[in-house]
Amino acid sequence: MTTITAGFDTCPDYAPFFGYLGAASCMILSNWGSAWGTWKSGLGVCKMGIDYPKGVIKNIVPIVMAGVLGIYGLIVAVIITQSISAPSASMATSYSLYNGYAHMAAGLCCGLSSLAAGGAIGLIGEAGTISFGLKASGGKRSWMTGEGANPGEAEQGGGMGSGGDALTAEESNKLYVGLLIMLIFSEALALYGLIVALILSQHSYKCEE
Repeated sequence: MTTITAGFDTCPDYAPFFGYLGAASCMILSNWGSAWGTWKSGLGVCKMGIDYPKGVIKNIVPIVMAGVLGIYGLIVAVIITQSISAPSASMATSYSLYNGYAHMAAGLCCGLSSLAAGGAIGLIGEAGTISFGLKASGGKRSWMTGEGANPGEAEQGGGMGSGGDALTAEESNKLYVGLLIMLIFSEALALYGLIVALILSQHSYKCEE
């Protein structure tokens, strides 16, 4: 049986570079996806608030889901960093290339999955929240629906009756349910990457110092 000694091709001194590269790429790409999703969803919520101010809090869900993506990257980056061993006094390292490649694959898997999920959440969140606001308000601005306006202004703006309000609310709720389903499946993309990254990070091979 052949004994592998630290410092040779299996455990070179540059092997930790790949591990730290995986941790950094995981954190950077996950935060990129989180910021992307928050940016696009936030624009949609702000635009929707002009038409339907009451729905701002209800439609904050895409922003929350986009923020979770950064937590996925943080979890994997911490696990990878804690698995990288420091070199000994003789500058030999027990951290192998096998570990470095596995950790780099784990970081890229989680990071790129979170980036893709962030883009999907942002685009769906922006379009969905704007559409929800238009549907819930009946296509009218908030100051034209009679809310906070004088009776004469409400009649001039064409305020809807109670029957029209109920029908519009029901239709907007159906749109909201579809929006949530699309957001859940978009978030699942990052969750798949997180699961695979956690499995990859558990693969380990150490050299004898």
